[in-house]
Amino acid sequence: MYIDMDGVKRLKINLHAHTTDSDGRVSPEEAARIYREAGYDVLAITDHWRWHKSGELSGLRILAGAEYNVGGSDSAAGVYHILGLGCAHEPEIDREEQDPQRILDAIHAANGLAVLAHPAWSLNSVSQAAALRGVEATEIYNTVSDAHESCRPYSGNFVDIAAGQGLIYPLLATDDVHYYDGTDTTCSYIMLACAPDATDTELLQAIREKRFYATQGPEVHLDIVGDEAVARCSPAARITLFTNRVWGRGHSVRGENLTEHRAKLDPTETFIRAEVTDADSRTAWSNTIRLK
Repeated sequence: MYIDMDGVKRLKINLHAHTTDSDGRVSPEEAARIYREAGYDVLAITDHWRWHKSGELSGLRILAGAEYNVGGSDSAAGVYHILGLGCAHEPEIDREEQDPQRILDAIHAANGLAVLAHPAWSLNSVSQAAALRGVEATEIYNTVSDAHESCRPYSGNFVDIAAGQGLIYPLLATDDVHYYDGTDTTCSYIMLACAPDATDTELLQAIREKRFYATQGPEVHLDIVGDEAVARCSPAARITLFTNRVWGRGHSVRGENLTEHRAKLDPTETFIRAEVTDADSRTAWSNTIRLK
């Protein structure tokens, strides 16, 4: 449990993790121990095509989860990795069908949250995402997508192009941990404003309502006050505001120990989100706010 700069209690959560039940390198019990010792409150175990129920392991709360991957490595043919989080029961999915829409529908039928994972790593296009009904969130950052031979952890461009076309998702940061060797472990997470005794249903609803920020350590909050966007944060070296405009006056500032940045909104701006980076190159991401 963490208390933010406004006195709000938040849960530290990693929503994407693999274990020896699929292609991860440690057992579910060991994964839970590692994240518990790193101060996490909740861990979703999301092994490929292997559903884990909610409960507790090694003293850490586990949120039900699984990852359903469609397509191989050729993005031209379509690669979709979809997380099913908090499902009340195992989704009924035929692995042979390889149909992302059926996967989304099955997750919803099991009362789960459907997440399009690492769209940059998968080279997902906005048109591919737009064709899917029921994507409820996506990952703006995925740690393992920059580990070892991978190199596409950041999905900001996808997020902004999608938002410019009206597709605004809750933005998660996750580890998608596989290696547990320091390259992908306890790095990226969300800080969720939710009671520690909240039910799974309440956790998922808080995510849908975007009552969190995504981070690697810094804190960030974004509000609209009159005709200004106001970003507040823990001490940072850079604060940047992203909108549909490819050029915006005053939308980025650099310095030392920055804790606030204000920028006047342009009438043509349709969405806005904030990123802050601290002196140790750790980043935090706000959710996107629809302006029009």
